[in-house]
Amino acid sequence: MQKEKIQEFTRRVSQDNRTSLIVTMYDIMLTYLDEAKAALEAEDREGFKAGLRHADRVLVQLQDSLNFKYSPADTLYALYVYCREELALAMAKQDLTGIGHAQTVLCGLRGGFAEAAAKDTSEPLMHNTEQVYAGITYGKNNLNESFQSEASRGFFV
Repeated sequence: MQKEKIQEFTRRVSQDNRTSLIVTMYDIMLTYLDEAKAALEAEDREGFKAGLRHADRVLVQLQDSLNFKYSPADTLYALYVYCREELALAMAKQDLTGIGHAQTVLCGLRGGFAEAAAKDTSEPLMHNTEQVYAGITYGKNNLNESFQSEASRGFFV
């Protein structure tokens, strides 16, 4: 994954609440799947395997975080198992079909969690993180992005 994407996901994770963190995890996983597809099309077998392994690790994290006290957990677990099987087949066959099947399921799930995250007004999970303020200014011929963050982190004595 490119450095800019890693920084974007790191920033998002630091500002996420419980529901939006799941959406971020889906976005990370879908990014890895897109990278795996691009690597296979470029005939980079190692990059393809690495992308699938990273996506699988995110799926394992989602599986492990399920709370089976609630009824959707069983269905989500079965869907995650299906996606992991499809990714394993894709790696074994060096084929994009399994990735496409998994992406279809995962995009649908991501949409549902994104809708729930839009209604979730709880506070971020991480405290004492940098507050990020983003903005765009207009230059003469282009747009300029700017990020400002608070520098006061850590312990106060």
